[in-house]
Amino acid sequence: MQIPFNASERTSLGVEWELQLIDRETRALTSGATEILAELTPEGLEEHPKAKHELLQSTVEIITGICTTVAEAKADLAGTLAEVVEAADRRGLGVMCAGSHPFTPWESQQISPKERYAQLVERMQWVVRRMQIFGVHVHVGVRGQEKAIPIVNALTGYVPHFLALSASSPYWDGIDTGLASSRALVFEGMPTAGLPHQLAGWAEFEQYMGTLIASGSVESVREVWWDIRPHPDFGTVELRICDGLTNLDEIGAVAALAQCLVETFDRALDRGETLPVPAGWVARENKWRASRFGLDASIVVDDDGTVRPVREALADLVEELLPVARELGCEAELLDVRRIVATGGSAARQRAVAAAHGGALEPVVDSLLAELRDGLPPADGAPRATAE
Repeated sequence: MQIPFNASERTSLGVEWELQLIDRETRALTSGATEILAELTPEGLEEHPKAKHELLQSTVEIITGICTTVAEAKADLAGTLAEVVEAADRRGLGVMCAGSHPFTPWESQQISPKERYAQLVERMQWVVRRMQIFGVHVHVGVRGQEKAIPIVNALTGYVPHFLALSASSPYWDGIDTGLASSRALVFEGMPTAGLPHQLAGWAEFEQYMGTLIASGSVESVREVWWDIRPHPDFGTVELRICDGLTNLDEIGAVAALAQCLVETFDRALDRGETLPVPAGWVARENKWRASRFGLDASIVVDDDGTVRPVREALADLVEELLPVARELGCEAELLDVRRIVATGGSAARQRAVAAAHGGALEPVVDSLLAELRDGLPPADGAPRATAE
């Protein structure tokens, strides 16, 4: 089976942000996407170009166009976000994002009225019905299919960095799961989700997809939901590992980290270098550690079992990538990684709010609504990081 890869401009960017619709009175997750999207869609179009349905009617996904810089991607999202927030507000709804809703039961949710979702539910049943989870996907352009699989394999070594940085789903159905990211483990229930298979190259990816499609396991590449995957239609590698990010500051940080890493790997391939690939057991162990502990995780850094705090690994990674970030114009956004680490991450912030209110989770929702509106809160009054 041949799968054409529509090569992209080097390190072009696209971001997808799954937003939750919240009843302002109860703070529960609630339907409203169908009405909001119908209102916002320009006359003559079947759907809004940058605001879409997702699986649940309580979700609106907003997407960027093809961007060249992180700042452009943030501005693109901000424009569509403003439209969605305004339309939601007219209906008494708030808009927020996190990897899960703190207390709304998944059984209460309605599936979006699209044939694709109906077919998914019919085929996978409970596994899909409980997918009350929310994420951020970052696409980074790749110039040729021969680079896509090596870059996907190399990025697998950074799954714990992205997951720890974004972990924002400590609660599930009103219960503190003890995890920083319950979303990561819920999503692994899908048969083609989780860590990517470490394939030898594009030909092996085509063979893999051909087998899945011929056997009826999937209908297209779109149904392979790896944490990091090649996207042939867009000509990108797509990082799907991140929990829902609560604000545009965090989105900028994650997008900058992704763009800088892909650019670094692209240059290494141009020099004829072989990109590093983590051992399978290390990748699995590190994903678990990040989902369990978030930014408090210690991750395995070699085959001998040596561990180091993910905070230290992120600090070193930011320092290493700063020269590339300056070239790409995303230095300030990359430095926001340090701000997220300083705040402890969303999972820790949510737990701190709950603890300050006797365990009540409605104030956690209020804090997430505020973060989407106001941006990343300062760590102990620290000022916003800026480019040096």
